[in-house]
Amino acid sequence: MEIGAVGDIEGIASMEIRSRDQLTGLPKIIEIQADDIRNALSETVYSIIESVKNTLENTPPELAADIMDNGIRLTGGGALLRNLDKVISEETQIHALIANDPLDCVAIGIGTALENIHLFKTKAK
Repeated sequence: MEIGAVGDIEGIASMEIRSRDQLTGLPKIIEIQADDIRNALSETVYSIIESVKNTLENTPPELAADIMDNGIRLTGGGALLRNLDKVISEETQIHALIANDPLDCVAIGIGTALENIHLFKTKAK
């Protein structure tokens, strides 16, 4: 969380982490580079961006207009990856922003939907 980011971040090039040596099983301190973290995340970030683009391409026009007006909301733990919102905005040309309380907002929304499930039910013909 400290040095993970999409693209460059100011002031953080590396950090020390404590772990266990896989060979000896003993505690060890190593220095990891922000570039290594970015490289490790790049394929996943690219997949996320491609998924967003594919979803937008298949979105009905009336919903696409709402997305253009209101932007893309990022939720979940991935939303906390630094600069992900900026990269998605650049790649899609649509404003992307991090939802309030991104770690819990989906669960809260599902809870609200379940409390109002009667509004989602349709009458059988």
